[in-house]
Amino acid sequence: MFANSRPVTSSQSGPHPRLAELVQRHLRHAFRRPVGEPSRRAFDTLAAMLAGDTRPRVLDAGCGTGVSTVQLARRHADAVVIGVDKSAQRLAVGLRALAAADAPANAWLLRCDLVDFWTLAAAAGWRFAAQYLLYPNPWPKPEHVQRRWPAHPVLPALLACGGSLELRTNWAIYAEEWSVALGLAGRSWQVDGLDEPAEAALSPFEAKYRASAHPLWRVRAAAETQSCRG
Repeated sequence: MFANSRPVTSSQSGPHPRLAELVQRHLRHAFRRPVGEPSRRAFDTLAAMLAGDTRPRVLDAGCGTGVSTVQLARRHADAVVIGVDKSAQRLAVGLRALAAADAPANAWLLRCDLVDFWTLAAAAGWRFAAQYLLYPNPWPKPEHVQRRWPAHPVLPALLACGGSLELRTNWAIYAEEWSVALGLAGRSWQVDGLDEPAEAALSPFEAKYRASAHPLWRVRAAAETQSCRG
């Protein structure tokens, strides 16, 4: 069934009590997890392909099958839209879709661990015009808080990659945690309920959550400075 998605449940009734402590620690201390060699090779290949390309870059983080990447590529027709996901199976579906005659030529898919990708992109000085995080797994158990992006040690690298940020989620607490993290990082932000026509869904997750009558939330942060390119 398509419209059978369960709402996110958690023993948390609000942002995690250690969230501020974790975010401040990550902002003060560099994340030193070694980058995996497959991720480095994938990033280096992409960097070589983009060398000399002066178009803005847009990131679709955790793109899955790339449906959202295609949608975003149409929305940002003047940019290179890069969809990143670590699942070869999901990306294989996306690559078949990109081979279609009507697929936008500015949509690119990359198999890479997202933590490694943000780490490498920040180290290389990449700056995105926009970054989208569309319905990632919220890891709702309190003990998994550092697996959520706003409390993850990679957050400073994510933010260093610049650009506007748009997060969409069906868990209100996750949107609140993003708001806390962005505020601690000195970024301006806004949160609103997402109430758009069903045909405007950016991803299969969004379409499924709409059909399941979930409230949807969007967190947006404006770009701090004009984007540049690596």
